[in-house]
Amino acid sequence: MNPILSITNLTKSFGEKKVLDGLSMEIPKGCIYGFIGKNGAGKTTTMKLILGLLKADAGEIRVCNEIVRFGRNDVNRHIGYLPDVPSFYNYMTALEYLQLCAELLNIEKTRIKKRVEELLEAVGLKADKKRIGGFSRGMKQRLGIAQALIGQPDLLICDEPTSALDPIGRRDILNILSSISSKTTVIFSTHVLSDVEEICDRVGILSGGRVVLHGQLSELKASYSGDKIVIELMNQEDCSKMLKILQDSGEGSRLCQEGNSITYKIRNRESDAKKLLYMMAEESITPLKFSFEETSLEDIFVEVTK
Repeated sequence: MNPILSITNLTKSFGEKKVLDGLSMEIPKGCIYGFIGKNGAGKTTTMKLILGLLKADAGEIRVCNEIVRFGRNDVNRHIGYLPDVPSFYNYMTALEYLQLCAELLNIEKTRIKKRVEELLEAVGLKADKKRIGGFSRGMKQRLGIAQALIGQPDLLICDEPTSALDPIGRRDILNILSSISSKTTVIFSTHVLSDVEEICDRVGILSGGRVVLHGQLSELKASYSGDKIVIELMNQEDCSKMLKILQDSGEGSRLCQEGNSITYKIRNRESDAKKLLYMMAEESITPLKFSFEETSLEDIFVEVTK
């Protein structure tokens, strides 16, 4: 089965700054793909190139096996796009705005009413009759998703869709994206790694102008196994004492300190836990917290981008 998106050796520079340097990636159909990288890594540039809004210096992009060409929008019939800050006609209602979008896409008039109502229901705006100018940021993001889906695209590209949202608005957007993934492949670009872990099944990490790591999230976590024990001490004195004990015993390379907490990389879960508890008991050190933590996407991200 052909991937829904295929990028091969993509390069793009702005003046002397090379933003993308031979970027290659493939995204299969039917997934939510977390596209992550540091601020300025080139995520938004990549998305604009996919949409044909920028001209690549070299390389090839295919969407649904059709080549993307700068300045031509024929391939965009396969794509829906949600920018980080979508713009609307604020004097319209959500219903009026989506009807206009449907007409501009030449959707059959007999289908417009049903399609618009379905989308308003899906994003939780069906009952809202006020004008868009009175919408909250979260409501505008939900309307932006509805707009992006009006043409029933094969691929939905979301650029930082949860940025600056409150917890309820963020939860709404994540739920909507999860609910549509059975019909539409989603590229979810963000720097909020916890959101990626929650809804994405595949991930690509962009660094140095290239995708340096990609694959199924569960497999990446397994390959970067490195569970930890986190010990939170009662005060700085106990923390310093515990650090010295571990460093004197040759464990310095497995340690990371933050405040009164020590993170210890595990080799053997049972024996390492017993050893640490014994050390604390010998020195009469009482921990406030002693817990196991699994490898997170943040751990992987820091390792491959440092």
